[in-house]
Amino acid sequence: MVHKSIVSPGTLSVEPVVRIQGVSKVIGSKRIIDQLTLDIPAGQVYGFLGPNGAGKTTTIRMMVGLMSISEGDIWINGKSIRSNFESAISDVGAIVENPEMYKFLTGYQNLLHYARMSPGVTKERIMEAVHRVGMQHRIHDKVKTYSLGMRQRLGVAQAILHRPRLLILDEPTNGLDPQGIRELRDYLRELAESEGITVFVSSHLLSEMELMCDTVAVIQQGRLVDVRSLETGIEAEGAIRETFFEVNNPRLAHELIGEGRIDKGCLIIAADRDKTSQINAKLVNAGISVYGIRAVTRSLEDQFLELTGGGQID
Repeated sequence: MVHKSIVSPGTLSVEPVVRIQGVSKVIGSKRIIDQLTLDIPAGQVYGFLGPNGAGKTTTIRMMVGLMSISEGDIWINGKSIRSNFESAISDVGAIVENPEMYKFLTGYQNLLHYARMSPGVTKERIMEAVHRVGMQHRIHDKVKTYSLGMRQRLGVAQAILHRPRLLILDEPTNGLDPQGIRELRDYLRELAESEGITVFVSSHLLSEMELMCDTVAVIQQGRLVDVRSLETGIEAEGAIRETFFEVNNPRLAHELIGEGRIDKGCLIIAADRDKTSQINAKLVNAGISVYGIRAVTRSLEDQFLELTGGGQID
């Protein structure tokens, strides 16, 4: 299977922010990641999906240097994780698992502490990051009074203090209520659009990934099985979908067209836009009344289950 980078129409950079090339991770006799090759374009919210044990967290740990790479390499902004780690990781902000904060300090004091580790982070930048994640009204309260969602926001603010090109989030929606998930989704989109940060996010909530991401990559048993664009409102030229034709005489319509199937009083045919138009004209010219035409768009969940054979997700 040949994989290629998917760059949205609004993305100006051709060079990907992250290039994962032939990466494998072997522990003992077990190959956890097997020749993973993936390009992550600039300025996108990029999702990472896979069944239990597929290797998502292992991949992220290799990307941030928490786990060594057995084979291949990962480049971030053209800098190798294996041979130029400090330079490569300087462009990265990350939260792997839960953000760790000093609970006896305020949110602002935590950010001030982390800012001292990165040269050039001013107090103005700290407050800019605070506003970016909507924490300005609680930033001077102690972290021990924060909800999980607020700690997650503070973690993101900390991760973007040094203006990274890439933000990596491993299961950031874990434990969040619906309101917290929606807020997370909104400010990740804001980061991508306003600051030009590329967000690489793994999650088990397929419906949220569908709303949040521009593109998703799916892995199974350590191998990349698919990369799909999730841009809404734009149907790719030549895209084939199941199309329902609501007609007054489905059997006659089926005989006339010579393909498809009948279900619940509708003729259902796999067709792209041009073919749909041709079928409609043929039905009308034959005197068959067409009351409605609708294309069925499969959800990300449907596509995921098809790709992984129904495997559960993390």
